[in-house]
Amino acid sequence: MLQTSNYSLVLLVQLLLLTFDLFVNSFSELLRAAPVIQLVLFIIQDIAILFNVIIILLMFFNTFVFQVGLVTLLLQRFKGLLIVSAFYLGLSIAFHVWVMNLRWQHSDRYVWTDGLQALFVFQRLSE
Repeated sequence: MLQTSNYSLVLLVQLLLLTFDLFVNSFSELLRAAPVIQLVLFIIQDIAILFNVIIILLMFFNTFVFQVGLVTLLLQRFKGLLIVSAFYLGLSIAFHVWVMNLRWQHSDRYVWTDGLQALFVFQRLSE
């Protein structure tokens, strides 16, 4: 069972993961010339997003509402959060795969297609 004093630690971990996500989203284009470093940052970013979702689910499991069997009540209340988190994770992975496929061979050129730009906008808006 999670004690009240541990909630601040969990919140701090989530804020650090979200700050890292924001940092990678903001500055990943500066590493276009080093595709290996960009790939590693994208992988770490996707893992951080996944850890945030896992932490949210663990917090659900530690509530009394979940322990007495009212899982549907939790899912009704937090359905939007779970859907947006899964959608953002999916868009991030799709964007990272597309960017790395386009830029891996031609890291010295600026490659930006219309579809990639649309995916970029949707991924950033869902953040």
